[in-house]
Amino acid sequence: MRAAWTRGALILALTGLLGACAGLGGAEGGSRVPVVRDPAPIVAGTMRPYQVRGRWYRPAEQPNYDETGMASWYGAQFNGRPTASGERFDMTALSAAHKTLPLPALVEVTNLANGRSAVVRVNDRGPFAENRIIDLSRAAAEEIGLLTRGVGEVRVRYIGPAPRSGGAGVQYAAARPPEPRRARNRDGDDRFWVQAGSFSDSDTAHLAAESLGERARVSAARVDGRRYFRVLVGPWDDANTAEQARQGIVARGVRDALLISGR
Repeated sequence: MRAAWTRGALILALTGLLGACAGLGGAEGGSRVPVVRDPAPIVAGTMRPYQVRGRWYRPAEQPNYDETGMASWYGAQFNGRPTASGERFDMTALSAAHKTLPLPALVEVTNLANGRSAVVRVNDRGPFAENRIIDLSRAAAEEIGLLTRGVGEVRVRYIGPAPRSGGAGVQYAAARPPEPRRARNRDGDDRFWVQAGSFSDSDTAHLAAESLGERARVSAARVDGRRYFRVLVGPWDDANTAEQARQGIVARGVRDALLISGR
């Protein structure tokens, strides 16, 4: 996994990675990805079926894996903890968690909203929230422009085994268009909130807000002519602090809590 890198240093760091990757190959759409010539073995035990919240997951070799779905990210709350592969989670590295791919592995993740992509090392299991196919490290989410949104639609394409040497070392960040300037919302609010639920009934929303403490509030919104009541917790001035709060809310049972910017 990597420490903080500048954009220029990220490209230079690829030189060191080539000891394990020994070259670059072409990928669909013209992006470049590592060709791993010294692959790490699959970590023993990570390919056994396992159960989370009553649901069974069955890891398997999936050489043609290419899936589109929702991605989320995780950060400081898990930083330094061991992953399912035995590596340490480093939120500043380009890494990810997946429910069934071999560990460790390389995948290319593309943000479908802006075309930005990165190759990341899959070294953990997850995410176990509904309708999400991959959980990115904070750095990986930032690399593809997903950090402030919290969740977004991505394409995940399996590349192959991760390199043996370098542990969770730097992976290649694919060339991408510049990040468009994020427009301020009409209230000029650039802070971050956690959405802990959306309800059609006001009383239910207020009860949910009360259970989450004094930083929770209810905000009414209208979608397709129907009125909804969102439970918002916050605000925070930076995305990382807000993400820590989101993870805490998830741990309290709100599995689909979302990180949002503005209101």
